Amino acid sequence: MTTALTLDAVSKRYGDFQAVSDLSFQVPKGSICGFLGPNGAGKTSTIRMILGLQPATSGRIDILGSDDGRRVRDRIGFLPEERGLYKKMTPVDAIAFFGGLKGVPAGEGRRRAREQLKAQGLGDAANKKMKELSKGMAQKVQLIASVIHQPEFVILDEPFSGLDPMNQQGLEQMIRGLAADGATVLFSTHVMQHAERLCDKVVLLARGRKAFEGTVDEARSTSPRVLDLTGAIDPQAVAALPGVAGVETLGRDGDAVSLRATLARGAGGQDALKAAFLGGLDVRGFSLKEPTLHDAFIALTGDNPDQDQSIARETGQ
Repeated sequence: MTTALTLDAVSKRYGDFQAVSDLSFQVPKGSICGFLGPNGAGKTSTIRMILGLQPATSGRIDILGSDDGRRVRDRIGFLPEERGLYKKMTPVDAIAFFGGLKGVPAGEGRRRAREQLKAQGLGDAANKKMKELSKGMAQKVQLIASVIHQPEFVILDEPFSGLDPMNQQGLEQMIRGLAADGATVLFSTHVMQHAERLCDKVVLLARGRKAFEGTVDEARSTSPRVLDLTGAIDPQAVAALPGVAGVETLGRDGDAVSLRATLARGAGGQDALKAAFLGGLDVRGFSLKEPTLHDAFIALTGDNPDQDQSIARETGQ
């Protein structure tokens, strides 16, 4: 089996509210897939359907060869967005406890817990109380607990939420390690930078519908490059340069004007710059900006993934 997860025309309705509409995508076995979109886009509702925690209104889901995530739950690791471990337990005890729920013997669970805590730089915290750990440390402990049974498929719901950059980097390393060990990873996030660094594939979701499915590079290619120019330049002259699809004036400072030229798809900017210099345009500064995944998301959906949608608080998506 080369596909670990398949969704085929999946929809979810809560009363009169359509949370997910006709959603189809696949996650290849052994890949890291980012499930991306603003809060309230339907990501958590979709994850709950994948896990079998709530039924789809319509459509088909296949995870690890089963049409019900509950039947293969011992082969799945899940880190929910709403997190929490028993504050008076130690990391070793907490991890071993969750391992026991997945069939890992107590002694083996404690051995694996100490091994993984040491690997993540938490060896000295193994016997502290959970309440004594920082948020970043506790998040690492919970991720270890969710994969201590060595699952084939790992689902992480907003795993980077609330972490500082250093702990985000540590968590990214853990996710890469899971994939290197052969696990398939699906993680939801509204922060595009994590997906750019981690993902083999991304699925962009907006208002419950799929906006894009493909690689990060394929997603970025849907958004244009832009060329920023400064100098005593006529905007109309810049608009006439080869490969330029449009020009925006950003500001003026004396005789100098700052312009942003949007390039046509496939245009690299070099031809426009060469023509500008050969044409005698007074270009005093320039920079070529490659599109980011954030740019691509806005171009594809019209949404800003960093902005919450109020419906998220109403439906728990």
